[in-house]
Amino acid sequence: MAIEIDTLRDLYEQMVLIRVFETESERQYKAARIGGYCHLSSGQEAATVGVVHALEADDLLVTGYRCHGFALARGVDPDAVMAELFGRRDGCSHGRGGSMHLLDVSRGFYGGWGIVAGQLPVATGLALGLVRQGKPQAVLCELGDGAINMGAWHESLNLAAVWDLPVVFMVVNNGFGMGTAVDRASAIEELYKRADSYGIRGERIDGDDIEASYGAAAELLAEARDQRRPSVLEVMTYRYRGHSVADAGLAYRTKDDVARHMEHDPLLRVRALLRDAGISETELDEVDARADARVAGAVAAADASPLPDVDGLAAGMYAAGSDVQFERMMPGSPFGEEELVFAGGLGT
Repeated sequence: MAIEIDTLRDLYEQMVLIRVFETESERQYKAARIGGYCHLSSGQEAATVGVVHALEADDLLVTGYRCHGFALARGVDPDAVMAELFGRRDGCSHGRGGSMHLLDVSRGFYGGWGIVAGQLPVATGLALGLVRQGKPQAVLCELGDGAINMGAWHESLNLAAVWDLPVVFMVVNNGFGMGTAVDRASAIEELYKRADSYGIRGERIDGDDIEASYGAAAELLAEARDQRRPSVLEVMTYRYRGHSVADAGLAYRTKDDVARHMEHDPLLRVRALLRDAGISETELDEVDARADARVAGAVAAADASPLPDVDGLAAGMYAAGSDVQFERMMPGSPFGEEELVFAGGLGT
């Protein structure tokens, strides 16, 4: 599906922002300013931006833990995303989630889930909620190729098919589940074909082609909204970095493999489309410069953001009205404690 040039230029700007953001996130992680785990999506920008562009404003998005790019593509402020990586109060999850658990419900983004395949039942439940409430939206659930062999994949697809739920399962096939190649982990390498087992539609596309990513996602999401039909969309792409920042990514592939994929970099492909449409190199360079400045500003804002209050660490653990269900589960209940306390040294 062709994308108008003005829109394509905006999407290119999002892609560049994500690439620069991820590069800076790696730098900040290695400088010990980001804790926990950190999974980058460098190289996957066309799939991320193209599919998210197909979402309507009131659709819902749920992803796995490689989620920085999805948050940015959905319109979450880069300042809030970087602050979350820093574990600061102004983060989009108020410093509680970190890299793997980004969240912005105001934009229909329900995470960022750190457990492999843990997001699939959540997305299926959200889709069921839409049906029960008679709402016309759809749910996009992103997962990696490594998640398709988990039980939650089978359970979620089965229920989505049985109940005719409006959910599109987006399988980002970047070739490796952690360090295991897809052909070593899956009896069926064409992952979209697994949709056949549940009687639902499955499609595979070149995820490094932004127009293909957008077109396929727009079609499947429209079916989800209008016909209450679930589906599977497999997007073929590649990650330039390792599974996480702690992984060099070269124990299970070579530098030549990475370099070969980078010859078809999705940013270069979109940049070529824009040049062919008459956008000058100067204008494209300005896009790059704006991304650099925006990410530098996000780092400064994150660094200036205060740390969350330790006293509020346990807030929000249970939903309002659940006190009866959990009234016997007091903090530290084996010894009857009723206050959350920390023995010295925390935060020092």
